Amino acid sequence: MKARLEPFGAWVKLQEPPVLVAVEQDRARQLGLDGGALWSDPDGPPTAPLEVHLAVNSRCGVGCEGCYLDATPQGVEPPFQELVARLEELAAAGVFTVAFGGGEPLLRRDLGELAREARRLGLTPVMTTSATGLTAARARELTAFAQVNVSHDGVEGGHEWVRGGASVQSAERAIGWLVEAGIKVGVNLVLTRHTFQRVEATANRVAFLGAREIQLLRYKPAGRAASASYLDRKLTPDQIAQVPTLLERLVTSSGLSVRIDCAMVPWLSMSSIDPVAMELLGVFGCEAGRHLAASTVEGQVAPCSFLKATELPTRSLQGGYRSDPGLVRLRCRHESLPEPCASCPLRRVCRGGCEAVASWYGDSMLPDPECPRVVAWREVAS
Repeated sequence: MKARLEPFGAWVKLQEPPVLVAVEQDRARQLGLDGGALWSDPDGPPTAPLEVHLAVNSRCGVGCEGCYLDATPQGVEPPFQELVARLEELAAAGVFTVAFGGGEPLLRRDLGELAREARRLGLTPVMTTSATGLTAARARELTAFAQVNVSHDGVEGGHEWVRGGASVQSAERAIGWLVEAGIKVGVNLVLTRHTFQRVEATANRVAFLGAREIQLLRYKPAGRAASASYLDRKLTPDQIAQVPTLLERLVTSSGLSVRIDCAMVPWLSMSSIDPVAMELLGVFGCEAGRHLAASTVEGQVAPCSFLKATELPTRSLQGGYRSDPGLVRLRCRHESLPEPCASCPLRRVCRGGCEAVASWYGDSMLPDPECPRVVAWREVAS
């Protein structure tokens, strides 16, 4: 058992079955834990993120128009020992999961060794990749990863429309090689108005190939996507309205575990989904700077991969996470949001929607402009 004290009690990671459980103070005491002064304010901020997205490079040659990092073939690649030091810092802070990303992580020849270092430190390594350049032999080097998510943005041309230079055949071969290597495989699918109509067909296809999970991601205006082209690529209001029923169909018929990007939670605000049930199932809105953070390729802490880095370096994550001004502001953002967030039953879960999207529209301290409830409110107000 691995435990991390928190104001509410503790996070406890069990080895068998391998699950992460939140326990309140009384139960934590029964486990022999003592939070001391930390337990005086049960509603206090988290001591560290549960998961950190670690940028292992900013190199990539695919050239996706929506790349949140604006990665290029000439991007930065930190030395191996520098990344090991960052992994040590994450472990010391009490992080549980480290998600390797880039750029394209596979461009690092030492990727498998980095994953083994993460395991040695008690971290659970996972990865997201376009799988460009993966081979069967290379897949066998990656068995230290608990899961690898391959970007697959749709059958019938959807993938090429999003990924540009990466072919769907390359992604599908990679899924097969990873499955053969005994690695749990998930699929990341970016929702655009072009890929939306192919989601169910894509889910069926990747399930057939051996993937066990599909994660739907909201297209966000960050990196290369922070341009006028975003308006032509993001989901239409009609498509957003269909998201709750789409999720229902995927859960009941795809045979896959279904996950959604935290930025998609506002799209459920007009549905009949019970927010209490969402909390119990671990479905939350913006987790940036709370249970989620990112370590940039330069070694700075960012609230998430889509937001700018704060002044906090990764080496100061332990001890500085609760007090960093940029992170404090983001955590408290939802508390001062005006209507319709103020009276929304989903507010506690949604937390005002995606700040990256709100920032692109002009004001990060206002509600997510693409939330159906916000759109309806503004239509009435005008």
